[in-house]
Amino acid sequence: MKLLYSRTSPFSRKVRACAAVLGIKQRIALVEVNSTQSPRELTGTNPLGKVPTLITADGFAIFDSPVICEYLNDSSEDMPIIPASGAPRWLCLRLQAIGDGLMDAASVRRQLLVVGGLEADHPLPERQRATVMRTLDVLERERPSLHIDVGVLSIACGLGYLDFRFAGEDWRAEHPRLAEWHAAISEHDCMRSTAHGS
Repeated sequence: MKLLYSRTSPFSRKVRACAAVLGIKQRIALVEVNSTQSPRELTGTNPLGKVPTLITADGFAIFDSPVICEYLNDSSEDMPIIPASGAPRWLCLRLQAIGDGLMDAASVRRQLLVVGGLEADHPLPERQRATVMRTLDVLERERPSLHIDVGVLSIACGLGYLDFRFAGEDWRAEHPRLAEWHAAISEHDCMRSTAHGS
């Protein structure tokens, strides 16, 4: 398998962390691409031109990160990161949606501020900031488990992306329980080995 990814993408980090937890990272060749330049290697396999994109051994392209994680989960004989059925499955997938939404809002906000050159108080980036804050408030109340699954990894990668791209904004001050949780989950090998920039 081959993973087209970016070291700065929180969604790429999530997929890499999942592969590490599932014990299959050695089966995946990492190919770093710059999606902003729309390289043919990426757009030729994923018409959306987004990372991460997984190319299976038979050349089939899988995207985006929730679908890739499902595929990796089914490809591993280790403990699954996505429960098979019932309430545990839906709780896990709900948490993944929250984490992915956090990553998406933070990514869009950064693009608007840095690439778009908008001021921080402009309505467009402010809307994304408000989404991030509402999400953090929910996670503070519903602090996730420390049991590793795809939902937990999504949240952890989302928080890590805030630290990476918005280091000057202290989300921990108003979310101490979540901060404590993030410190604990960040000690996991899968998080250490996939830190942004690595």
